Amino acid sequence: MHRPQFEVAQIVDRFGQQYVEQCKPNSFMVRTLDALQKCRTSALGGHIDFCDACGEQRISYNSCGNRHCPKCQGAKQALWVEDRISDALDVRYFHIVFTVPEELNQICLLGSNLFYKTLFECVWSVLLQFGYTKYGVESGAICVLHTWGQNISLHPHIHCIVPAAGLSLAGNMKRITKRGKYLYPVLMLSPTFRSILLKKLKLQLSQSNQLPKYQSLLDDVWKKLWVVYCKPPLGNAQQIVKYLGQYSHRVAISNHRIKNISDSGVTFFYKDYRNESRVKPTTLSGVEFLRRFCMHILPKRFVKIRYYGILSSKQKDQVKLLQAKKPEIKVKETRQERIVRLSGFDSTLCQVCKTGFMHTIELLPKIRAPTNELYAIKILSY
Repeated sequence: MHRPQFEVAQIVDRFGQQYVEQCKPNSFMVRTLDALQKCRTSALGGHIDFCDACGEQRISYNSCGNRHCPKCQGAKQALWVEDRISDALDVRYFHIVFTVPEELNQICLLGSNLFYKTLFECVWSVLLQFGYTKYGVESGAICVLHTWGQNISLHPHIHCIVPAAGLSLAGNMKRITKRGKYLYPVLMLSPTFRSILLKKLKLQLSQSNQLPKYQSLLDDVWKKLWVVYCKPPLGNAQQIVKYLGQYSHRVAISNHRIKNISDSGVTFFYKDYRNESRVKPTTLSGVEFLRRFCMHILPKRFVKIRYYGILSSKQKDQVKLLQAKKPEIKVKETRQERIVRLSGFDSTLCQVCKTGFMHTIELLPKIRAPTNELYAIKILSY
């Protein structure tokens, strides 16, 4: 894939200070934007490499490694997918997506950490309940939080991959052999999820003395039809995990979707699901773009990928024993060797002569750039 002409980092560089002055984001958001702006620049340091065959020299700058950075997710995703493939069960898997009405965005913005945590708890509560009532087993799930829609507005939802298997009350591994498209009744999932989530939200708002303010909103949301989207069973373990990998390490917007950056704003592509998923351009002001982008910066140390039931770390070893799988003999590899094997791209190979290998001859220290940190300093005074 070719390198995109426009990047989120350029938007931060151009409109970042203006955004901070107008919207006054918290310091964690500002530090995140600062990391994205400095990613793969001299500000983070780097190294000079020398080819042992043709003598070519190359300067490489370090990545920020931030989970919200569009440029730093490829390797993480590839490694995550391979690890999940090695853990996958030999059963059918189902993809279920839990969404909430947009009216609840107001409550989400009161405290995203608590709201997303509650969302995870309610999703697993629903899946656990249906596993027991329909099949008499404790199933499992890999759940991935997404917070955005195509136009990078706030749209919290959770993607779940659920295996057609579970542990019975006797502690035995039980395979679910149900025929049909769906693991659980689709029309029953939605009202159950709605009931559990609204009950928890009412309790939290009551404890913070904010329930009277949002009571009418919750009443209106209760009357709406909620959407829990289910897909038919997916393929084998490798297809399943690669499919989930498309969702696991996404950020609010990729650099390849950005069409143009100008004084008038940022133009990017989005899919219009209301019009046959046609790809269309839309333009936002630079400040509005960053305001929306920052809504998807997750709280510090918040875990966006969670494992439940038989797919959790607590039960994973027990499930393997019950499956009577022979332990795989893993070849010891470094992280770099794994990335080369999975991506097919060796960064140590000289891209000029294609025969020699690059060797580091000099390390470049980080460069402090006060201008890049200007708005980060400003925010501390708010």
